[in-house]
Amino acid sequence: MFARAACKRQTAALRQRGQSRTVAFCAHRAMSTSSAGSGLRTNPRVSTLFTVLMAVGVASTAYGVYQFYTTFTMWPPEVRGDLRAGIKAKHQGDLDLSARYLKRAWDTAQTLPLTAFSTQPHLKLSGIAVALAEAYEGTNRPQEAYDIYRTALVQLQAAKDLTGQERMRAVAIAHKLGEMAEVYQQGPEEAERWLTYAVEEALRVVKDESATAKGKKPTGTDEPEGEVGTMLAELDLPWWVRKIDVAAPLEALGRFYAQEGKNEYAVTLYLQAIGMLMQPPPNQKNASVEDRCRGAQLMNNLSDIMVRGPPPTNLKYAESWARQAQGVIEKTRTLPEAQRAEAAEDMAVCEQTLAAVLYNLGALLEMGGKQDDAKQAFQESLDQAKRIGMRSGAMEARSALRRLERERNAKASPTEKSQ
Repeated sequence: MFARAACKRQTAALRQRGQSRTVAFCAHRAMSTSSAGSGLRTNPRVSTLFTVLMAVGVASTAYGVYQFYTTFTMWPPEVRGDLRAGIKAKHQGDLDLSARYLKRAWDTAQTLPLTAFSTQPHLKLSGIAVALAEAYEGTNRPQEAYDIYRTALVQLQAAKDLTGQERMRAVAIAHKLGEMAEVYQQGPEEAERWLTYAVEEALRVVKDESATAKGKKPTGTDEPEGEVGTMLAELDLPWWVRKIDVAAPLEALGRFYAQEGKNEYAVTLYLQAIGMLMQPPPNQKNASVEDRCRGAQLMNNLSDIMVRGPPPTNLKYAESWARQAQGVIEKTRTLPEAQRAEAAEDMAVCEQTLAAVLYNLGALLEMGGKQDDAKQAFQESLDQAKRIGMRSGAMEARSALRRLERERNAKASPTEKSQ
């Protein structure tokens, strides 16, 4: 059976429900008390930063799994009825019934020739697998979901002449498998294997598509050559790839390396993802609202990684990235496109991230002994959390403010206390 960690379980629940733009916050130990000779005095109670997890589920990165179900006539007659019933049950909230129908569709699909699925057969086959696996996750059957995802990925990897969209489906599933391996504690080697494949294949796909568009020979299955960080933000993405589809696996692998203590690898991946997200499209002055908000998320998380570095520069770099995240969000608020109704979900990501960023700034300032500045940042975080109805953020900010007040009172002289 899969074991679960409390914070990761909450994040997995968000992902399995397909809430691709939901921001999950996990508080964890970012810095312990300073070791002997470190030169940095750190309050052991001031060691919790918020990491903003990019809850980008496989459905959102798999290029419209459910768009195929809008026109059931495009499916072979052998699976059409079960698919229709399975998707209908899912939308009605009956995931057990949905899983039964989708499992029957999946089993039937495995017996059909690829020609029965017409164009992009592997995209359609893996789409059934994704829908079934999500139903299994929703009914608390993670092992069965994991096995279906893995089977779908193996089939994609073994197939020949995949389209770019089919290859990116493999990226999305590998990303999902890597995150499930972390959430359900399948071991670091398993998580690293899936996430590394997701990153490398995403970069290969983007490079190949870019080369094809420019009339060059694609790299095929060759490993990415040289440093990709400088060129990643400049690649021309095909219309069917969003920046987040490539940035999400980069972030996931970076987060994995950070958890394993390999901060140098983590920082490189985060910087690549941030650079890609924040690069404006051709003939545009700014990146999209979604990309800017996601970029701010990663800046916040990079701040968390920086604080683990060697003192005394760790606090300086961590604070710098946190302030950059704050600046990106505040500027995004002023953009005309941010005021449009269709940007509401993306701006919700920005607003939630801002509450975490302000809290982290407070924690960093407190670590640096700047108590008054820390209090102001915690208060701003509290105000922001209350404004957007973020209860967990408000609770953390209130707790931090009470702690500061207690410490201030404890340091006061008996004379000052009596006045």
